[in-house]
Amino acid sequence: MITVQHTTFVIERRFDAPPEAVFQAFADDGARHRWFTTSNNWPIQEFRYDFRVGGREHGRFSPDGKTIIQYDGIYQDIVPGQRIVSAYTMAVNDKRISASVATTELFAEGGGTRLVYTEQGAYLDELDQAKGREQGSAGLFDSLGRELLATAFSVPGP
Repeated sequence: MITVQHTTFVIERRFDAPPEAVFQAFADDGARHRWFTTSNNWPIQEFRYDFRVGGREHGRFSPDGKTIIQYDGIYQDIVPGQRIVSAYTMAVNDKRISASVATTELFAEGGGTRLVYTEQGAYLDELDQAKGREQGSAGLFDSLGRELLATAFSVPGP
């Protein structure tokens, strides 16, 4: 049956790192690879990352060696230290399961950062569910927190 479930969810996290350091964890290929790509220990078949407005992100992963999960995104808007907007799709074994717009906002708060992530998604043909996507995204932001601790909030100089 052809169906679409439209859902919006919001995830908030507080990090004891300045917005510039949190933003850098998105902008730096190595950091992004650690907290976003390898955090769930799935074998990576392919990953490309081009963090700029109009830049694309592409990944192919397999949790079991048989099921291929594909992520394709494009950055729509980036304001350093403040906002990242992207649009992305996900597919399983070449069958599209969702299309989303994701906005990450960073707010300086008490010497740290409050991250607000809002995802507006269309989940297709009952192949994906918003609740699972929200849980997966929350796990990624937990991984981001571990990355920030491991890198001691390094912010590149001028």
